[in-house]
Formats: sequence, structure tokens, C-alpha cells
Amino acid sequence: MNPKKHIDSPGLFEAPEPPAGELSASDSNAPLAVRMRPRCLKEIAGQLHILGEGKLLERTIRSQRWSSMIFYGPPGSGKTTIARVISRLTQAVFVPINAVTSNVAELRQIIQEARKRMRTGQRTILFV
Repeated sequence: MNPKKHIDSPGLFEAPEPPAGELSASDSNAPLAVRMRPRCLKEIAGQLHILGEGKLLERTIRSQRWSSMIFYGPPGSGKTTIARVISRLTQAVFVPINAVTSNVAELRQIIQEARKRMRTGQRTILFV
């Protein structure tokens, strides 16, 4: 696989498989925000100081050597979108949870499943 193409943009006719239980951008019943959500780094507006070509986060994704990250900003600034794009580009499983409505038991279950995936080389992105 060409990593440059993989990071820059999906193919013209490629429709990525949505995670289980999520609406796809190609689903005509999906809200406009879901259908318009960026699918690659070049589609994300702003944040060029870390997402631009050759910048820190772009290099980290390209090298597949990323670890824990903290995205900080007001609602609607793109934190979840960036995490989803990273998940898609690195072929990691994206698991979002709500810190307010979740609990320790749910978090332990997610971590246990992530450990199982890690044994097979599959990474997990836990988005709280």
C-alpha cells in the first residue's frame, strides 16, 4: 500500500466501512454533518501546524508509531473528527465513550477487548 496515497485522500470511489453501529457517509439517511465529515487529513480545515505535510501529527500517522494523545479544544473544533481520521488512516478500531455516562466496568471491558486486538496487531483508539 502506498502510505502517501493512504494519508492524502481516499480513492474517488472508495467508501470506507463504518464502525459497527455508526452511520456511513454514503448512507443517504445520515445527517449532513456525518456525510460531510472529513475522511482524510487534507480534508480537515485548519490545524496545519500539526496536520500539514511533514508536520508532527502527519509524520506520526505516516510512521504508524503513535501513542497516547490529548486533543484539547472547545466543542466543534474537530477533536473527534481528527481522532476518527487517524483511526481510519491507521486502520485502528475507534471506540468512543462518554466520560459522564460511562463507568469503570465499561472501561475495563473496552481495555480487555483492546488487549485482545493488540495481540493480533490491531490497535485501538479510545476516545473519551
